[in-house]
Amino acid sequence: MKVTLVIPTLNEIIGMKEIMPKIKKEWYDQLLVIDGQSTDGTIEYCKQMGYPLVIQQKKGMRHAYMEALPYIEGDVILTFSPDGNSIPALIPECIKKMKEGYDMVIVSRYAQGAKSYDDDLITGFGNWMFSSVLINLLHGAHYTDAMVIYRAYKRSLIYELGLDKNSSYEKEEKLFNTNVSWEPLLSIRAARKKLKIAEIPGDEPARVGGERKLQVWRWGAVFLYQTIREVFVNQY
Repeated sequence: MKVTLVIPTLNEIIGMKEIMPKIKKEWYDQLLVIDGQSTDGTIEYCKQMGYPLVIQQKKGMRHAYMEALPYIEGDVILTFSPDGNSIPALIPECIKKMKEGYDMVIVSRYAQGAKSYDDDLITGFGNWMFSSVLINLLHGAHYTDAMVIYRAYKRSLIYELGLDKNSSYEKEEKLFNTNVSWEPLLSIRAARKKLKIAEIPGDEPARVGGERKLQVWRWGAVFLYQTIREVFVNQY
């Protein structure tokens, strides 16, 4: 099993300098940074450290993933946030779980024994509502954390679940004037396909430097739209 560690960045120079040295090369087969045109020195730092780097052209996390896709060599993708929210030491455990035959392994902030130190009242409630209530109830899932970026999954799922298709996002993104990532949709469609999914507990520390890029209300509206729409979608 070949693992590609995908690290999206946008003005994360402080976090990159603190977090990246904690990631050991023996944990992955390929490392790929996809940068959203940072202006704070993140790009220069990656070049200095010799990290393979893709500069994304379109805004939005899903466009970052899609533009990185042609360069990904692994049959398993592990997405990791370098802003301090993702704990590097959990990477080996996540990969170990994938090797047990799972289609996706999520590092859950809300599984027993884990806690988010980055949530506020709004994000904490939103994550609980989507993961523990709406997605589980409407799509027969058993998630404690359906939204988090920190997860590993088979690269083939991107195509099998239609995550690579603009039609999976265009209407709601246009409606709410935003761009979203594909983790919630991945969680929903993986559950509906009854894929083999596991969660491992993992704290979410407070972010290190940089600015929070979360668009709470717009993204929440898009994810609510997707969660309801997917009840009626059978083909991707």
